[in-house]
Amino acid sequence: MQTEHLGTVIHILTMITIAIPTNYMKQFNNILKTKIMSTFNVPTRDEVSETNKALFDNLEKTVGFVPNLFATYAYSNNALKNYLEFSNAKTSLKAKEKEVINLAVSQVNNCEYCLAAHTAIAKLNGFTEDQILELRAGEASFDSKLDALAKLARNITENRGNTDSEVLETFFNAGWTKEHLIDTISLVGDKTISNYINNTTKIPVDFPEVTPLEVVQ
Repeated sequence: MQTEHLGTVIHILTMITIAIPTNYMKQFNNILKTKIMSTFNVPTRDEVSETNKALFDNLEKTVGFVPNLFATYAYSNNALKNYLEFSNAKTSLKAKEKEVINLAVSQVNNCEYCLAAHTAIAKLNGFTEDQILELRAGEASFDSKLDALAKLARNITENRGNTDSEVLETFFNAGWTKEHLIDTISLVGDKTISNYINNTTKIPVDFPEVTPLEVVQ
């Protein structure tokens, strides 16, 4: 189907009142949107700047491959370097705690790539499949302190930073500090950048696929 015809199809479907379940309509619209947006190829090493080639080489050594999302950052001469420095900066949050935030934020932003990547990383950090599903939903019944962190990350993302006072009070009562709060907000921003890049470019996911949360709940 040619791109110029896709908009017409979507318009016609929205104008016709027929008994199609909402979930099927969402799936169909997502397919059409993916076709419209799939104009971004994943840059190869030969296609990026010298600065990014060096970063690609370092990722190959440390990670074992260049994740497609990182490669997509390399459309810019500076974005990949800036992002990696920001993402790897010192923080009061432990690796496991960072994954709590990454999963909650990526679920709210509906980023398939980051959910797949951070599900894999969360497993490496000791979370089980069931725990990861809870974290994606912004909760952690298995750990009261992580539960407060997950709820905060979800609330910040959903409300665009206008955090509910009750959620914030629960966060502090669970033992987190103001330093943890600022580092959490910073990480929400960090992950939102990647979520938005993926959701805009629709680059292929090169991590094991995860099941949509609404299917498993």
